[in-house]
Amino acid sequence: MSEEKTTVSDFFRFIKGGIPSKWILTLAIVLSLFETAASLVVPLFTRNLVDGLSTGSLSTGLITFLIITFVIQTVSSGFSYYLLAYIGEHIVSYIRRQLWERVLHLPVAYFDEHESGETMSRITQDTNTVKNLITNHLVTFFTGIISIIGAVVILLTIDWRMTVIMLAAVPLSFLIILPLGRMMYRVSKKMQDEMADFSANLGRVLSEIRLVKSSNAEDAEEAKGRGGINRLFTYGLKEARIQSVISPFMTTIIMVVLVILIGYGGVRVASGELSAGSLVAIIIYMFQIIVPFSQMATFMTAFQKAMGATERIQALLKTPAEMNTQPSTFKMKPLQFHHVSFSYAENQMVLYDLNFTVQPGETVALVGPSGAGKTTVFSLIERFYAPVSGEIRMGETPIESINLAVWRQSIGYVSQESPIMAGSIRDNVCYGLDRSVTHSEIEHALNQANAYEFVQALPEQLETMVGERGIKLSGGQRQRIAIARALLRNPAILLLDEATSNLDSESEAAVQTALKALMKGRTTFIIAHRLSTVVEADHMLVFEKGQVTGQGTHKELYDQNILYRQLVDQQVIS
Repeated sequence: MSEEKTTVSDFFRFIKGGIPSKWILTLAIVLSLFETAASLVVPLFTRNLVDGLSTGSLSTGLITFLIITFVIQTVSSGFSYYLLAYIGEHIVSYIRRQLWERVLHLPVAYFDEHESGETMSRITQDTNTVKNLITNHLVTFFTGIISIIGAVVILLTIDWRMTVIMLAAVPLSFLIILPLGRMMYRVSKKMQDEMADFSANLGRVLSEIRLVKSSNAEDAEEAKGRGGINRLFTYGLKEARIQSVISPFMTTIIMVVLVILIGYGGVRVASGELSAGSLVAIIIYMFQIIVPFSQMATFMTAFQKAMGATERIQALLKTPAEMNTQPSTFKMKPLQFHHVSFSYAENQMVLYDLNFTVQPGETVALVGPSGAGKTTVFSLIERFYAPVSGEIRMGETPIESINLAVWRQSIGYVSQESPIMAGSIRDNVCYGLDRSVTHSEIEHALNQANAYEFVQALPEQLETMVGERGIKLSGGQRQRIAIARALLRNPAILLLDEATSNLDSESEAAVQTALKALMKGRTTFIIAHRLSTVVEADHMLVFEKGQVTGQGTHKELYDQNILYRQLVDQQVIS
């Protein structure tokens, strides 16, 4: 996945689309400004209060105004915080929806190159970093600037000398914070990469925990996981080291300025050049400058982290999705492979110059040794991948010009892995259908797939939860559920990849009968290593090292194709 440097304008353009509405944002900003304005007025009231107490002329109206100011500050602060949190959550929800929609429409080739845990980290960890910036830092950064400007203007009217002493610390602070912010950006990017790798490793191990245990690989995986944890620990310490410079430095600056102001201000109060109330107001304003300034330093750290996260999010969003066409329909015509070649990686061809035609309603068997490219043909028909050269056509129409959803809806694919999703049996049988399905339809499909009896015997029947990847079902049961799912789709094209490989002899006979009924009038492709199940196919293709080395019926191939004869003789088929 290529990454480009994200600029500040890129970042704000990126999050702009997630802002819920202008009036909510405006209201949040206005409330934040009310809070800021109230906080700027408080020290002035405090000055008058202190001076009034020192002269014994305390005003009830002054105390009332002070209380009202505190109430305004508290209420506006509470509402602005909630609205900012709402805006932050809304923006992150928008980004996550974009990511999720893009991930679901990425081509299969993307998932061949990237582990699922890495992609999950982009959707969860990286978006959370952006949310943290927006909710906790973004608006406080801008209101902090207003607070600083307002406080400086008021301070200049109270006493310009004290103001100059206070502002002298600002350039020195920026000299330290800016280079540390750049360092934080680099460290946080590496931290996010390492977190994605660690999440990917977790997903890989936990999804195949039975393989790990049966292979006694706990120690090896423990060592690998420990390495990832140690790297995260190292990057966490690097972040902490940067923060350990920023935080104490800011605290020291505050304390030094405070000591100078109190010392110098005390001298001026004693000489009568400054009132005690003005000194108190100046100290309060100092904190209203220093605290936002400290928040700005924290903002810069969070902003650098969010910029790094945004780079990866935008890189994922820019990854090309599966090509789709305008909504369209098609009629079953001859399916043609016209000089089709394919490779998963450069200079590693898997299929070479395939040329064959399958007539509508014909049953075609793909036979040959493992690794010859048979399953890859199914992947090309499903449009998981596109040919490197050549074309697959429906009649004279390239299948790429047919709407992808319409095309895949017309295909029933039963693979040898018999994939099952976590959820109920009903969920799995109906998975992916774009129409409502009646209970009787489900029962009929289960009956045809010879799955009805075992489903009825389960405690919760159709509502039985099958566990992650269907682990609570046997291999044969998972296979029959997958077949029932294909039956329920009522597809125009059937792809059966060792569809009965996990069934016992009795179940296989029943399912073969069901499949024969289903195959009538449909274009069917079958991959089977047990040739006894496909000898009655209308047409057979012999695959050898990515090429079709023979086509014809069982008898024709047995007489003419050496490889096919060897395969048949090995299985003792007469």
